Amino acid sequence: MRIIAGEWGGRPIRTPKGKGTRPTADRVREAWMSAMGPSIPGARVLDLFAGSGALGLECLSRGAREVVFVERARSALRALRANIEELGAQDRCRVVVGDALTLAGSLDPGAFELAVADPPYDSGDAGRLVELFRRRPFAGQLWVEHGNRDPIAKSGGGRTRTYGDTALTTLDAPDWEGPTPVPVDPEEAPLDSTGPGQDPPRPGAELDSPHADLPHDESP
Repeated sequence: MRIIAGEWGGRPIRTPKGKGTRPTADRVREAWMSAMGPSIPGARVLDLFAGSGALGLECLSRGAREVVFVERARSALRALRANIEELGAQDRCRVVVGDALTLAGSLDPGAFELAVADPPYDSGDAGRLVELFRRRPFAGQLWVEHGNRDPIAKSGGGRTRTYGDTALTTLDAPDWEGPTPVPVDPEEAPLDSTGPGQDPPRPGAELDSPHADLPHDESP
């Protein structure tokens, strides 16, 4: 697997060992990123069910300001952390160890410009995430990959594209007015607003504003 385009185009990505994680195919990821297009530059992105981080890292390569990765599987976390380190992307990434649905449900509406998710097929998590987003839209847009026979592809309220056995469904927050990308220099806008002498929020801490710091990377 590789980064397809942008700053790190062509760079390899490690994938988790074993059968517990199903990485997004390159051709699907390329179609996904092309469709997202102008929404990516300058965006704060949430990568749920992050796995190796391929989706979020592709967004970073194409100009996203920051990506928060949410994953709980140990093998996936090892690959994700290695990929971030090998790309030198530590200052633009956060890794949250935990359940993606629980984290998403704790966020304020509009906490992120974009959210991407590739939950396990046939787990029901794609449908649960879509319903959660409809009740509490934690991003301007949600992009979720799922099987093309998954009921969410027929439940309305979104746009679905199919690629063989794979489908991508996009949902907009009710007040989302479209992308307004503003490229940001990370050196001018530090990602960690925790000041000297202050402790970052603990994992699982409630986020009380769209700009609150997420939990820092901690081992399970």
